[in-house]
Amino acid sequence: MVFKKMLSALGVGGPSVDTVLDGSRVRPGESLRGHVHIVGGKNPAEIEHVALGLVTRVEVESGDHEYDTQVEFHRMPVAGAITLAPDEQQAIPFRFPVPWETPITSVYGQHLRGMTMGLRTELSVAGAIDKSDLDPVAIDPLPAQERILAAFGELGFQFKNADLERGHLRGVHQRLPFYQEIEFYPPSYARGINEIEVTFVAAPLGMDVILEVDKRGGVFSSGRDAYGHLRVDYATAAQTDWTAQVDKWFRGTLQRRPAGLGARGFGQLGFGQL
Repeated sequence: MVFKKMLSALGVGGPSVDTVLDGSRVRPGESLRGHVHIVGGKNPAEIEHVALGLVTRVEVESGDHEYDTQVEFHRMPVAGAITLAPDEQQAIPFRFPVPWETPITSVYGQHLRGMTMGLRTELSVAGAIDKSDLDPVAIDPLPAQERILAAFGELGFQFKNADLERGHLRGVHQRLPFYQEIEFYPPSYARGINEIEVTFVAAPLGMDVILEVDKRGGVFSSGRDAYGHLRVDYATAAQTDWTAQVDKWFRGTLQRRPAGLGARGFGQLGFGQL
């Protein structure tokens, strides 16, 4: 009996958990739906709670060092205390709302290099090691976000990488403890520019778009960043010429203003090759 209790405490022969999603693609502000399937082990088990959480990888700066850490940024209880008989099976339905600020991980069905996102299921078992299950999910852009990203493609920008930075942006109402940077290589005409970074901070009625241009330094000068802050209203986003808007802002950061930009398709961002 003592040996069986020890094995149970180590999770041997205990209950198992598996979450099945109705669909693994979702946009910010929408919901993930599915069922949490629990199967009893060889002995009765007291389930303390079942919870779901969105987890991702965030880059953290500490002094002169940088490291990645896994962050759970949204959590929801699914069930409270459950007494599970041996081999008993239960399926718990859920509707998990995805926060508006959730970072994008996929554009036009193509994964953004540098991004990870998963829905973690936590099964807390009394007197034993907790069980968990992790299901990858894809976060597609909102229509307004998609139009702005497409504008970068039309202007000849090439996707470089995406990551999450811990911290808060000045002048922006931000709920999550991190923000996303979608990085692009500049088009060929933009001499003296290393890269441009785009950050979306979405809310139910609109979103903030922060643009940062990294300028190279010269022989007698150091590099510097230029910033732009756009406020986007979802109600009018579809009627806005975002290619012209992004072009106007970006040209304002350059020392000279070349004429005649050739239009390129969104595929030129290279998402399908990453």
